[in-house]
Amino acid sequence: MTTALRFLAALAAGLLFGLGLAISGMLNPAKVQAFLDVAGAWDPSLVFVLGSGVLVAFLGYRLAFALDKPLLESRLHLPAKTQIDRSLVVGSALFGVGWGLVGFCPGPAVASLSLGLTPAVVFVVAMLVGMVVHDRFAATRG
Repeated sequence: MTTALRFLAALAAGLLFGLGLAISGMLNPAKVQAFLDVAGAWDPSLVFVLGSGVLVAFLGYRLAFALDKPLLESRLHLPAKTQIDRSLVVGSALFGVGWGLVGFCPGPAVASLSLGLTPAVVFVVAMLVGMVVHDRFAATRG
Protein backbone atom coordinates (compact mmCIF):
# COMPACT_ATOMS: atom_id res chain seq x y z
CA MET A 1 0.00 0.00 0.00
CA THR A 2 2.75 2.43 0.93
CA THR A 3 4.60 1.66 -2.31
CA ALA A 4 1.48 2.47 -4.33
CA LEU A 5 1.00 5.70 -2.37
CA ARG A 6 4.65 6.64 -2.96
CA PHE A 7 4.20 6.02 -6.67
CA LEU A 8 1.01 8.10 -6.77
CA ALA A 9 2.61 10.91 -4.77
CA ALA A 10 5.63 10.93 -7.11
CA LEU A 11 3.34 10.86 -10.14
CA ALA A 12 1.23 13.75 -8.79
CA ALA A 13 4.34 15.78 -7.93
CA GLY A 14 5.85 15.13 -11.36
CA LEU A 15 2.65 16.07 -13.15
CA LEU A 16 2.28 19.24 -11.07
CA PHE A 17 5.92 20.16 -11.72
CA GLY A 18 5.55 19.53 -15.47
CA LEU A 19 2.32 21.54 -15.58
CA GLY A 20 4.03 24.41 -13.78
CA LEU A 21 6.92 24.29 -16.25
CA ALA A 22 4.51 24.32 -19.19
CA ILE A 23 2.37 27.17 -17.85
CA SER A 24 5.41 29.28 -16.95
CA GLY A 25 7.01 28.93 -20.38
CA MET A 26 10.06 27.03 -19.12
CA LEU A 27 9.56 24.45 -21.88
CA ASN A 28 10.40 27.12 -24.46
CA PRO A 29 14.21 27.29 -24.80
CA ALA A 30 14.00 30.72 -26.47
CA LYS A 31 12.19 32.15 -23.45
CA VAL A 32 14.76 30.67 -21.06
CA GLN A 33 17.64 31.99 -23.15
CA ALA A 34 15.99 35.44 -23.21
CA PHE A 35 15.80 35.28 -19.40
CA LEU A 36 19.50 34.40 -19.17
CA ASP A 37 20.52 37.15 -21.64
CA VAL A 38 20.80 39.93 -19.06
CA ALA A 39 23.15 41.94 -21.29
CA GLY A 40 20.82 41.78 -24.30
CA ALA A 41 17.06 41.57 -24.75
CA TRP A 42 16.39 40.40 -21.22
CA ASP A 43 12.98 38.82 -20.48
CA PRO A 44 12.53 39.01 -16.68
CA SER A 45 9.25 37.08 -16.60
CA LEU A 46 10.91 33.91 -15.33
CA VAL A 47 12.02 35.71 -12.15
CA PHE A 48 8.54 35.04 -10.80
CA VAL A 49 8.89 31.35 -11.65
CA LEU A 50 12.22 31.13 -9.85
CA GLY A 51 10.90 33.11 -6.89
CA SER A 52 7.86 30.86 -6.65
CA GLY A 53 10.11 27.79 -6.77
CA VAL A 54 12.27 29.15 -3.95
CA LEU A 55 9.17 29.92 -1.88
CA VAL A 56 7.68 26.44 -2.41
CA ALA A 57 11.03 24.80 -1.57
CA PHE A 58 11.40 26.95 1.55
CA LEU A 59 7.93 26.02 2.77
CA GLY A 60 8.46 22.37 1.86
CA TYR A 61 11.71 22.18 3.83
CA ARG A 62 10.10 23.91 6.82
CA LEU A 63 7.22 21.42 6.71
CA ALA A 64 9.56 18.44 6.27
CA PHE A 65 11.72 19.41 9.24
CA ALA A 66 8.65 20.10 11.38
CA LEU A 67 7.49 16.49 10.95
CA ASP A 68 9.00 13.60 12.89
CA LYS A 69 9.30 11.68 9.63
CA PRO A 70 7.95 11.99 6.09
CA LEU A 71 4.42 10.78 5.46
CA LEU A 72 5.45 7.95 3.09
CA GLU A 73 9.03 7.20 4.20
CA SER A 74 10.72 6.10 7.40
CA ARG A 75 13.22 8.99 7.31
CA LEU A 76 14.24 12.07 5.35
CA HIS A 77 16.73 11.44 2.54
CA LEU A 78 18.96 14.53 2.63
CA PRO A 79 22.33 14.94 0.94
CA ALA A 80 25.14 13.80 3.24
CA LYS A 81 27.72 15.93 1.48
CA THR A 82 27.65 19.56 2.67
CA GLN A 83 31.01 20.85 1.41
CA ILE A 84 31.49 22.94 -1.71
CA ASP A 85 34.17 21.06 -3.61
CA ARG A 86 35.67 20.92 -7.08
CA SER A 87 33.07 18.45 -8.36
CA LEU A 88 30.20 20.69 -7.27
CA VAL A 89 31.74 23.81 -8.81
CA VAL A 90 32.61 22.07 -12.10
CA GLY A 91 29.20 20.42 -12.30
CA SER A 92 27.43 23.70 -11.56
CA ALA A 93 29.46 25.49 -14.21
CA LEU A 94 28.67 22.79 -16.79
CA PHE A 95 24.99 23.01 -15.86
CA GLY A 96 24.95 26.79 -16.28
CA VAL A 97 26.84 26.77 -19.57
CA GLY A 98 24.60 24.02 -20.96
CA TRP A 99 21.47 25.83 -19.79
CA GLY A 100 22.60 29.07 -21.42
CA LEU A 101 23.62 27.42 -24.68
CA VAL A 102 20.48 25.38 -25.36
CA GLY A 103 17.86 26.86 -23.00
CA PHE A 104 17.08 23.54 -21.33
CA CYS A 105 17.81 22.23 -17.88
CA PRO A 106 16.92 18.64 -16.96
CA GLY A 107 13.34 19.12 -15.68
CA PRO A 108 12.04 21.19 -18.59
CA ALA A 109 13.90 18.97 -21.07
CA VAL A 110 12.21 15.84 -19.75
CA ALA A 111 8.83 17.63 -19.67
CA SER A 112 9.42 18.80 -23.26
CA LEU A 113 9.64 15.19 -24.38
CA SER A 114 5.84 15.18 -24.13
CA LEU A 115 5.80 17.82 -26.89
CA GLY A 116 7.98 15.70 -29.18
CA LEU A 117 10.51 18.49 -29.72
CA THR A 118 13.68 17.22 -31.42
CA PRO A 119 16.00 19.53 -29.43
CA ALA A 120 14.53 18.13 -26.19
CA VAL A 121 15.15 14.55 -27.36
CA VAL A 122 18.75 15.41 -28.30
CA PHE A 123 19.28 17.16 -24.95
CA VAL A 124 17.84 14.29 -22.89
CA VAL A 125 19.90 11.68 -24.79
CA ALA A 126 23.06 13.79 -24.28
CA MET A 127 22.17 14.24 -20.60
CA LEU A 128 21.72 10.49 -20.12
CA VAL A 129 25.02 9.77 -21.89
CA GLY A 130 26.71 12.34 -19.63
CA MET A 131 25.21 10.69 -16.55
CA VAL A 132 26.45 7.26 -17.62
CA VAL A 133 29.93 8.61 -18.43
CA HIS A 134 30.04 10.34 -15.04
CA ASP A 135 28.98 7.17 -13.23
CA ARG A 136 31.51 5.03 -15.11
CA PHE A 137 34.52 7.32 -14.85
CA ALA A 138 34.23 10.38 -12.59
CA ALA A 139 32.11 8.99 -9.73
CA THR A 140 34.40 6.01 -9.16
CA ARG A 141 37.38 8.30 -8.46
CA GLY A 142 35.65 9.74 -5.44
